[in-house]
Amino acid sequence: MKRVLIIGSSGSGKSTLARQLGAKLELPVVHLDRHYWHPGWVGTPHDEWQRTVAKLVQREEWIIDGNYRSTLEMRLEAADSVVFLDLPPWICALRAVKRRIQYHNRPRPDIADGCKEPLFDPQLIQFLRHVLSYPDRAKPYVMNQLAAIANEKHVLLLQSTKDVNNFLSAPQDYPSLNLVRSRQLTAKPQMAQLNLD
Repeated sequence: MKRVLIIGSSGSGKSTLARQLGAKLELPVVHLDRHYWHPGWVGTPHDEWQRTVAKLVQREEWIIDGNYRSTLEMRLEAADSVVFLDLPPWICALRAVKRRIQYHNRPRPDIADGCKEPLFDPQLIQFLRHVLSYPDRAKPYVMNQLAAIANEKHVLLLQSTKDVNNFLSAPQDYPSLNLVRSRQLTAKPQMAQLNLD
């Protein structure tokens, strides 16, 4: 595990896991949010973002956390290991709200300076709906992408806090998706939705 990609819904704990895993494996951690967002929550233009991610994945060692569908295939190709945090959506929603309270009016450690976390804003309800809809909106596409590479890369599916803790205790030994994918993939046969984070 020298190039580890961590993906999952907002609020699933990607950045926290990235920091914990980085400390355990002694690998540098790259938070995509920190590179994408600029002060005042201004996003990076598409072409520049493609170039930025292309440079990041060329490094010899990394743990990269974040979604950003437009660069997912690029990151999957460069990674040797992929961790999909597939926690229940209500847990992700609660964590997302908790994060807003914890970092109210100041930037999170995984975000660029000048991007303060709002406690309440007009988009909060829409954001929570976005998080709660992840299993139907985004997960089928992600699972399809992971199934396509499961036989050639170390793909890990973590579905609970217990899974995350077990994984952190022995990252190299955690079972790959190719060992369990037949059980997981039969749950959602439709995998055509492409409108996601």
